[in-house]
Amino acid sequence: MSGLSALGHGTERSSRARLVIHDYIALTKPRIIELLLVTTVPAMMCAAHGLPPASTAVATLVGGTLAAGSANSLNCYLDRDIDAVMNRTASRPLNRTVVAPRDALIFGLILGVVAATFLALTTNALAAELSVAAIAFYVLVYTALLKRRTSSNIVWGGAAGCMPVLIGWSAITGSLAWTPVALFAVIFLWTPPHFWALAMHYRVDYAAADIPMLPVVAPAQVVTGRIIAYSWAMVVASLLIWPIAHTSVFYAIAAAGLGGAFIREAYALRLRVRTGSGDHPMRLFHMSITYLSTLFLALSVDTVLPHSWH
Repeated sequence: MSGLSALGHGTERSSRARLVIHDYIALTKPRIIELLLVTTVPAMMCAAHGLPPASTAVATLVGGTLAAGSANSLNCYLDRDIDAVMNRTASRPLNRTVVAPRDALIFGLILGVVAATFLALTTNALAAELSVAAIAFYVLVYTALLKRRTSSNIVWGGAAGCMPVLIGWSAITGSLAWTPVALFAVIFLWTPPHFWALAMHYRVDYAAADIPMLPVVAPAQVVTGRIIAYSWAMVVASLLIWPIAHTSVFYAIAAAGLGGAFIREAYALRLRVRTGSGDHPMRLFHMSITYLSTLFLALSVDTVLPHSWH
């Protein structure tokens, strides 16, 4: 019996260990990190005018993953009270008892220090400094300062999600230029339509948590009007990459086609709101992810095309 008891305790400890590991990973929000890395690689390829050195690319992706994980973990720590109120975030780790809030805070801070140190040692100081700036902006400016105070929270707070293109470029070149700034602008203008569509769907959640997301404080027609305005600005910015980064006509055609599809869906959302036929904002939300991923994929492909295309 003692052997069976020991076996049972061992199995229980193993299960709890797996649960703890799972929750620490969940704190970093891996799905968000995936999208950030999708924009980092093309920025590196643009900087390298083709495939970047493998060692630098891997180091940048690892460091970027750690930095994003740090920011997301600290976000979970600061937002644990509102996460507990919202259905969308009710299953986040700190709403359970496996990981204590203090441990999540320490975990996030350690990840940030490791990320900056790793990038400084394996790439360069500028990439490391930009990673620290991204963490600080997301945690202190967006999460702590803007999110609960203004409906423009995601507009300015979204700048943190644009930083990977600057980090990727600087990791290769050790400097910045107009091309990564243009890439930054595309993501900056993409973020409000992307997130406002999500917030329209979860409007009741944000209202219950007293978070002044635009769909909570403004009528749906106002929100869709803003989505359309930012969508047009985003597409213009994506087309400006053609002359700024000296891409080929392949990228220009891809950017125009993807942009047209995005704008069409934005107008379709406004029409559904006006006619009361159901808004279905998640269609635009999911399309926005496809748009950004495909646009940056087209940019990556463009960098390896023969010079005759350019």
